Amino acid sequence: MSNLFMAAAFALLIVACPSLANAQGGAAVPSDERVIDLPLPGGGHQRVLIVIPPKPKAVIIMLPGGAGDVGLTREGDVRRDDNFVVRTRELWAAQGYAVLIPDTIDRDNLRGVRSSSQYARVVESLIGFARDQVGVPAFLLGTSQGSIAAMNGASHAPSGTLAGVILTESVSVMGGSHETVFDADPQGVRVPALVVANREDRCDVAPPDMAPKIASAMSRAPDVKVVTVSGGVSKSSKDCGSLTPHGYYGIEDEVVSLISVWMRGHLP
Repeated sequence: MSNLFMAAAFALLIVACPSLANAQGGAAVPSDERVIDLPLPGGGHQRVLIVIPPKPKAVIIMLPGGAGDVGLTREGDVRRDDNFVVRTRELWAAQGYAVLIPDTIDRDNLRGVRSSSQYARVVESLIGFARDQVGVPAFLLGTSQGSIAAMNGASHAPSGTLAGVILTESVSVMGGSHETVFDADPQGVRVPALVVANREDRCDVAPPDMAPKIASAMSRAPDVKVVTVSGGVSKSSKDCGSLTPHGYYGIEDEVVSLISVWMRGHLP
């Protein structure tokens, strides 16, 4: 399974298009953006979006929240791009980071499976594919429900394959998905970890005051830091929606910048 996504052999479809990114509003930075279909043993496929800026410092495997379905098309369109880790991909590229965003496997709903051993192997394969494609250190970043997948992936990643893990607005209270970050073996994490929480987050399954408990659960990680932010505006009707403080809507630049600083301090 760990060799599931070996780069050239599994790239059935690549759609490349230029992307312009600059978080500071200065000169545009061209990035290479591609959609790649990766076949799975026994059938099915994993579709991923990869954005590679010139001379990337690292690659971030971005794990979206909700059901995990971002609607990547074969032509390179993203039909559901409001999730924080999807809509900020150009901001990360402007900071010098490549980004890999996986869609769900065959459009399956990921709720309830992100803490499983099977999904840990999927994340492990995504890490290997990202490293092979970009040739730089890899980080995992999950948001909301995606933080469960990031925790699970970090706790099972082979030694030396992962530079760190970032958990943002993590699901830490049991809800409809019937799993939280605490079900994803936090004690197994042995890489540096950053926990980000927004004081204005009103999502009932991701209360910001749980951030210290999440950090403490990663008892074997060599370095764990909790960072709190404030702000954001609500455009979504639900508190757990992507276009709310839960999804850092309106404060994306600030959050991307602070995470970027942390990652720069943890590059091998």
